[in-house]
Amino acid sequence: MQITINGEAQNFDAALNVEQLLGQIGLDHRKVAVERNLEIVPKSRYGETVLGDGDKLEIVHFIGGGTPDDDDPLVIDGRKLGSRLIIGTGKYADYEQNRLALEASGAEMVTVAVRRVNLTDPNAPMLMDSIDPKKYIYLPNTAGCFTKDDALRTLRLAREAGGWDLVKLEVLGDEKSLYPRMIQTLEAAEILIADGFKVMVYCSDDPMLCKDLEDMGCVAIMPLGAPIGSGLGIQNPVNIRMIVEQSRVPVIVDAGVGTASDATVAMELGCDGVLMNTAIAGAGDPVRMARAMKHAVIAGRQAYLAGRMAKKMYADPSSPLAGLI
Repeated sequence: MQITINGEAQNFDAALNVEQLLGQIGLDHRKVAVERNLEIVPKSRYGETVLGDGDKLEIVHFIGGGTPDDDDPLVIDGRKLGSRLIIGTGKYADYEQNRLALEASGAEMVTVAVRRVNLTDPNAPMLMDSIDPKKYIYLPNTAGCFTKDDALRTLRLAREAGGWDLVKLEVLGDEKSLYPRMIQTLEAAEILIADGFKVMVYCSDDPMLCKDLEDMGCVAIMPLGAPIGSGLGIQNPVNIRMIVEQSRVPVIVDAGVGTASDATVAMELGCDGVLMNTAIAGAGDPVRMARAMKHAVIAGRQAYLAGRMAKKMYADPSSPLAGLI
């Protein structure tokens, strides 16, 4: 019997069900999701789903894509987070470095990509071995998806793999800009929301499109600050502020942050949070940079709440001139 697994044809001597197949190739069924001929196989049916000759399987897992502050929590779909910083799990030297950076950042939510498992080494480390999904909120995303259909498949597999319904949707336009493909993003968001997902959505900084996504039912709006991985900082503060002012759901700058001052700027504009990956993972010392980003986000939030001084055209002495000798 021949079965194609993650694009590779493999031969088996006897008929197998999904549970037996996973055991034979050395995979823990609790850490993976299985798609058979483009249909997700529920974990509860692994033992009864018999595979046939010619079946095509996709087997995926998650990879690297505190206590809430009662005074000023970030609330996303009813979930309270003490940290307003969300970090990714890609581009780190290894999962251990990722874990250390996560701890230093104080973040409570991490984005995770969905990728095929490594069939040649089923005992290879998995993200869940280093970053406990019971301690941190996993946010499955659709990194690398350039079509609506790919994004929908990915998030449905993610829900099957871990039961998560809070997800980050991104449908990318092209490999050069990684700019959001907004028409397909809107279409995918509508389908996912109807299917019971809680959608946090990566989008352009167009206030009107952001409003459409919010009205549709997205639980967080995530306009880009600059292209993904560019480190250029907040390129359009005017639009970001307009999006913040009109939104009733959290606005989280997603992409473009390069250093701590960029994160502070985003928070001073009134954003509810910042999501970043390369700014930390691509730093010379990721753990130290993660710690810097933690303080930058806190400082920006406090400055926004405090309200900055008014700008003036001319000098205004700090000390009174009355009584000057």
